Amino acid sequence: MTEPMVLALIAAATGVATSSGLWAFIQKNNNTKSAYFRLLKGLAYDKIVTVGLAYIDRGWVSRDEYEEYLKELVEPYKEMGGNGVASKVATEVGSLPFKALPLKQIVKRKDESHEAD
Repeated sequence: MTEPMVLALIAAATGVATSSGLWAFIQKNNNTKSAYFRLLKGLAYDKIVTVGLAYIDRGWVSRDEYEEYLKELVEPYKEMGGNGVASKVATEVGSLPFKALPLKQIVKRKDESHEAD
């Protein structure tokens, strides 16, 4: 490539990068992602609190329930920057005694997971 062609490409790239249309597109895309992020974080918050309070009301949690609760909800929520009430509920769930799920509930959970497939 010759020097004039390289300079022309650099000038064109600079023009596109500094155009207001490109920056408007990027800003709108960031706002959309931000809305999705906030929505997802809000749904995780609701689920952590709802499920956690159900465990607290019941007075115990199975080891499997607790591990899934942490892995699938609490840890990703914290990675998203979540804290506050949901974290307090999760901490309270962690202090509940562990009990084994009755066999009926284990079989029901396995049947439900196969229906989702």
